[in-house]
Amino acid sequence: MAGIAMKYRSVFDIIGPVMIGPSSSHTAGAARIGRMARRLFGRVPHKAQIEFCGSFAKTYQGHGTDVAIVGGLMGFDTHDPRIKDALKISEDIGLAISITTVDLPEEHPNTAWIRLEDEAGAMRVKGISVGGGKIAMLEADEFQMNLSGDAWTAFVFHKDQFGLIASVASVLADRRINIARMEMSRKAKGQEALLIIETDEEISASAGSQIAGIADVAHVRILPPL
Repeated sequence: MAGIAMKYRSVFDIIGPVMIGPSSSHTAGAARIGRMARRLFGRVPHKAQIEFCGSFAKTYQGHGTDVAIVGGLMGFDTHDPRIKDALKISEDIGLAISITTVDLPEEHPNTAWIRLEDEAGAMRVKGISVGGGKIAMLEADEFQMNLSGDAWTAFVFHKDQFGLIASVASVLADRRINIARMEMSRKAKGQEALLIIETDEEISASAGSQIAGIADVAHVRILPPL
């Protein structure tokens, strides 16, 4: 698939992670999409509206895609036995779930759109399961991305300005943190922008604070690997 990182580094990438089955793509992948959506949102949502497309839409009940993605939204890992009871647990903790299907032929067959909401705000994200439990998050709040969740990742929300990328890279270089991949998305020239940096080493909280102190940076979020 053009534009989407789908490289398998070992046979374990194909077999998939340790998981509650039955499917690495429809169950484990869905759980990881849910976990990554919650991490991007940054807190426990009160509402989650989930839209399944393609194969997800046709088979989500039989493959447990619904319970997997809801389990992920509550932070459950792919092997967490609580995934089987995720819908009941979400009711118990006050997380309102809405699941619908939508016919969008142009989307990847295993696509989920998720809108998360609480009293502080809302975020809409798009994730796809690409097989073997691997995922790609392709959009968050209208920012385009191609995020696997496999590495330490810094999200730098900022105003689009000359020299900002160099300033952020300088902070990481000073701390001997190697940049593995970088991507930039902006809503318009000089407007809101998001810099995403995946690294080989852990990004410490102090590094995040230093980046947050750079002029025109609105806020920074550091996420560990899934």
